[in-house]
Amino acid sequence: MRFPETRFPLVVVVGPTAVGKTALSIDLGKRLDGEIVSADSRLFYRGMDIGTAKPSLEERSAVPHHLIDVADPDETWSLALFQRAARRAIAGIHARGRLPILVGGTGQYVRSVTQEWRLPAQPPDPVLRQALENWAGETTTEGLHARLARIDPLAAAVIEPRNLRRTIRALEVIFHTGQRFSSQRQQLPSHYELMQIGLCRPRAEIYQRVDQRIDAMLQADLVAEVAGLIAKGYSPDLPAFSAIGYREVIAYLRGEYSIEECILLMKRATHQFVRRQANWFKETDPSIHWFSIRDDDPTTLNRVIDQILLGEWLDPADGR
Repeated sequence: MRFPETRFPLVVVVGPTAVGKTALSIDLGKRLDGEIVSADSRLFYRGMDIGTAKPSLEERSAVPHHLIDVADPDETWSLALFQRAARRAIAGIHARGRLPILVGGTGQYVRSVTQEWRLPAQPPDPVLRQALENWAGETTTEGLHARLARIDPLAAAVIEPRNLRRTIRALEVIFHTGQRFSSQRQQLPSHYELMQIGLCRPRAEIYQRVDQRIDAMLQADLVAEVAGLIAKGYSPDLPAFSAIGYREVIAYLRGEYSIEECILLMKRATHQFVRRQANWFKETDPSIHWFSIRDDDPTTLNRVIDQILLGEWLDPADGR
């Protein structure tokens, strides 16, 4: 794996939930003397371990990880804050003479680093935010997102429909500036030499892996994890708890669903999320090199790693 000396190297591993990013990135980190920078917004929060499928302590000890467990659930980590922290982490890895590996399924967080986004500088407006929250209370979070989609389809396309905080931020900037939120995100040529790797699997296989992961989360007592966080005083209405798994378990604890309904909703929502993730990465960045791996052929992951190390890239359309 060779990079020009004119720019700093950065390996990027993307793909939908449960595709196998953790295993591949850890193997690459071991073989390339690398360190991993997480670009998964769910992994920021301390105490939210089971429901986010956070890499285990053993995995994190095998290869250094950054931007995991950096905030409490009641702290807000904005895209701009992540961008600054990720760039600092990458610079530190380069300074140590090691290779940074940016890994994640949160597309905007990855792009904010790889594409040098200049984010809108509009300061928060508490009064407008409260008004938008009240509007969401009347129309639902998804209803507010639908209104954003009519005003700025490009911004809405990269914001999870149930992510109220990011929907409100986009509308806040639009109403203050009179311009589309998406048009204000300037991007400049990356100052990194990028090697972007995308992982994909047959859709039915990913769904099966998702379902198995969710069953394992419940067996590991995700319900107790959520109940414990609420018992510590964290409000169940925090934005961090809008993540898939946490919101369904909170509804179960409130008596709104049975545990069986909770599990079904978690699986259904994650399947939908997988589709959005896969489509977003493939539609927004043709420079990603895609590799297909399969559970019925466990050697494919090793072959992918060998191809990456040797620079024997597959056609970007492979595995679509």
